[in-house]
Amino acid sequence: MTDIVFVFEVHQPHRLKRNLFWENKVFKRLKKKELFNYYFDNEVDRAIFKRAARKCYFPSNQILLDLIDSHRKQKRQVKVSFSVSGIFLEQCEMFDKDLLETFRQLAETGCVEFLNQTYYHSISSLYPEKDEFIEQIKMHRQTVKSLLGCTPNVFENTELLYNNSIARIVENLGYKGIFMEGVEKILGEKSPNYIHTPKGCKKIRVLLRNYKLTDDIGFRFSARWWSEWPLTASKYAKWLAATQGQCINIFPDYETFGEHHWPETGIHSFLSHLPEEILKWEHLNMATPSEVIDKHVPTDEIDVPEAGGTVSWADLERDSSGWLGNAMQWAYYTSLRRLEPFIKEAEDEEFLKIWRYFQTSDHLYYMFTGGGAPGEVHSYFSPFQSPMDAFVATQALVLDFENRLRTATLTANEPFLFYTNMGEKNYTGVMSWSLKGFIKALKTVDVKAVEFHNRRGEFEDWAAHSLQDEVLSRQLEKIRNSELKGKALRTAIISAAKQRFKRLSGQVQTAIKLF
Repeated sequence: MTDIVFVFEVHQPHRLKRNLFWENKVFKRLKKKELFNYYFDNEVDRAIFKRAARKCYFPSNQILLDLIDSHRKQKRQVKVSFSVSGIFLEQCEMFDKDLLETFRQLAETGCVEFLNQTYYHSISSLYPEKDEFIEQIKMHRQTVKSLLGCTPNVFENTELLYNNSIARIVENLGYKGIFMEGVEKILGEKSPNYIHTPKGCKKIRVLLRNYKLTDDIGFRFSARWWSEWPLTASKYAKWLAATQGQCINIFPDYETFGEHHWPETGIHSFLSHLPEEILKWEHLNMATPSEVIDKHVPTDEIDVPEAGGTVSWADLERDSSGWLGNAMQWAYYTSLRRLEPFIKEAEDEEFLKIWRYFQTSDHLYYMFTGGGAPGEVHSYFSPFQSPMDAFVATQALVLDFENRLRTATLTANEPFLFYTNMGEKNYTGVMSWSLKGFIKALKTVDVKAVEFHNRRGEFEDWAAHSLQDEVLSRQLEKIRNSELKGKALRTAIISAAKQRFKRLSGQVQTAIKLF
């Protein structure tokens, strides 16, 4: 018996405003609550969402609900799965809660599995430090549980980005399975239609996407130049029946059904007839990823090294170059990454949310400069006239955001690193990039570090040269000359820093109306 696993990717980004740089509208004076609508084009998002909902989401969801219901009492049922981004679920709540209800109905059938991914559909798995990646996974898992009533057990990383390190992190988070592209440069002559174990892991299993059979639907369904056009449900089911393996994983964008291939192409008829055609074959069964993992024993280990080996489902290379393949993409990626310590120190939910919206992989995808068929695909999805246009617009907005963040948190030129004595072995692991972060660090760092730096006059030097704040520097110098020790010293420095932060924050509010 071969299991047929259908997983549908469902995602819509918050699209950035395209013309703020050219219209000379960056660095405007704004209140913080206005930033989302300043950076992101809510009206364009609404229009695209409503169109996709009308052409794809509502009719396709109804087809699946009807199919599941009609086969409910049969031995072999209709089963499918979804990987739905957190941002898409946000847009359901913003633009059409009735659509969200249809996804809840699918979840309640017991025949639909929902996968986990990064909430913001980001490439945070490629960051050197993985904390942000893990936080976004946990956010998404909680959102799916809250809105759809189910807890995901299988993980699909953004754009199917995969390597050994990602697999280990996902295993440590308790997932039983993770998806990967079934790419030949990793598999060699092996079939993608079998379960594998990631190198360095024990419990988690790898499910491989059969990209050839997936692309037959996703890219070629309405292509009249294709030798197999028209693709019928019976023909496709016959192909599946002739394919050997434990499981065949078909994983297209859900927008394939009505948005990328319009209803006039017959794509909805194909979807409605396909399960029946599959189940006509006695050796074929429709299953969810979790069922497949529980049922089958892994046949081999799969090794995808992090350094230079990461794979994805994009383009001919099927690596990370779709998002990090040129200087523009790296510049934007680097700009975002550099903001992480400032964002985390700020402890401001609105700034954090905006920063994470900037991380959505689509923004990098639009900057892709490759030609040929991959370039056409990137251009199809992009709202910009060119990759260069995408970079100018996007980079301008992230720099605008960085300016507001640095101003609000009173960011220093260099971080302050806390040591308890001379030498690297005495580094506490605590650093602060801003006056706000400095106050937070002082509350918890070893008091020996406070005494060490105070004695050497390094607090006042940092205030004067990195914060460019002579007033605070003189206050810290007075504290040093008072010869306070221990808890009293810590309290005095925190008090001086808090008072200065309060005064400067007030000046910021008055001068630029940031808040």
